[in-house]
Amino acid sequence: MATKNKFDKSWIVRCFAAILLFGQVWLHFLQGKTYYRKILQHLVTSGPGSISPVLLVNGFAGMIFTIQTARELIRFGAENAVGGAFALAFCRELAPILTASIMAGQVGSAFAAEIGAMQVTEQIDALYMLKTDPIDYLVLPRVIACCLMVPLMTILALVTGIIGGVFAASKFYQILPETFLESVRNFLEPSDLFIILLKGFIFGVLVAIIGCSWGLTTKGGAKEVGESATKAVVISWVSIFIIDFFLSLLLLEQPTF
Repeated sequence: MATKNKFDKSWIVRCFAAILLFGQVWLHFLQGKTYYRKILQHLVTSGPGSISPVLLVNGFAGMIFTIQTARELIRFGAENAVGGAFALAFCRELAPILTASIMAGQVGSAFAAEIGAMQVTEQIDALYMLKTDPIDYLVLPRVIACCLMVPLMTILALVTGIIGGVFAASKFYQILPETFLESVRNFLEPSDLFIILLKGFIFGVLVAIIGCSWGLTTKGGAKEVGESATKAVVISWVSIFIIDFFLSLLLLEQPTF
């Protein structure tokens, strides 16, 4: 029982610390305190270093989604709406979520492990001794890099998913690429692209903040560093789905109460 209470308390404290870290990052960003060379370094880590799994997952997800929806829509003679169903579900929701989840697993966990290792080996304390703020040097460059790269990766994932959908529709159901793409264009509005980019930006903030916060609050040794990386991924995934629900509710729907 004591162990469970300690576990629950640890999660509450670390979540609260992540919220405080977000406020500090925002304040430091407005004050122009950052190391631009570190941003370039993390842009490479967050972008090209993660592009292969993002494209592979979204490409196959696009094919899988098209196969499942086309099979059902063709029964009702609605093959012309396959691209529309793809646009509404995959483009708006699946592509941003899948991309952010992959980035959380690869980039967010790396942030948590790197900063966690620095924390347990007292390198963070050494930065304070050198009068260097860890938020400026470690956190802010990572947050900016993720905010820039996750939306870009989401757009690449979206294009790859559409290509996968076109391939599956034409290969397995003889739906012409022109028909599929025309249906996507009719259902997907220009404002949807803005929403997709906004989701990518917000998910990028979540991945970076949670990864860095879990790293900074690591205590113990090598075992705790690994646990922090794992927990950072889990809490990032949970946060991504929760935030996506509210964003979809606010931006895409007009609920009546």
